[in-house]
Amino acid sequence: MMIALGADHAGFECKDKLVALLLGRGHTILDFGTHDASPVDYPQYGYAVGEAVASGQAERGIVVCGSSIGIAIAANKVPGIRCAPVAEPLAAELSRRHNDANVLALAERLTGWEMIERIVDVFLSTGFDGGRHANRVQQLFSFTDEQRARTLRAIEAHAVTDAATPKELL
Repeated sequence: MMIALGADHAGFECKDKLVALLLGRGHTILDFGTHDASPVDYPQYGYAVGEAVASGQAERGIVVCGSSIGIAIAANKVPGIRCAPVAEPLAAELSRRHNDANVLALAERLTGWEMIERIVDVFLSTGFDGGRHANRVQQLFSFTDEQRARTLRAIEAHAVTDAATPKELL
């Protein structure tokens, strides 16, 4: 599998270990850096990995920063990206099965290496269930001006409508 990797200065050591791990397991890597502790801006690395996945250059992506949060937000700015910050294997599995996550965000400062290895294994080996989840994933990219106006009206009225899941999708 072609996997895009990127990290800021707080995640480069984990990213470099992931490069070695994934190459050893037969994957092909696009390594967007960074490669040392010199301070850099994490959004650029999240964007780079997101664009590589969204454009089809890579099948999946992994981004790493100190907490996983900022770099995940950055990757999710790229149209077509569903980046999940994950700290344990069940969340990695559900991010793939239910959300078809295509980029994984990891926290070098908060998650131990053995846990990261398990998370990555689960993320890369789990498929998307589709079915009732496919409609929900599609909705993530269909937030139109009309949907926004309806949502704002619902907020003003203190009532969200049209949010029920159709019974055939349950």
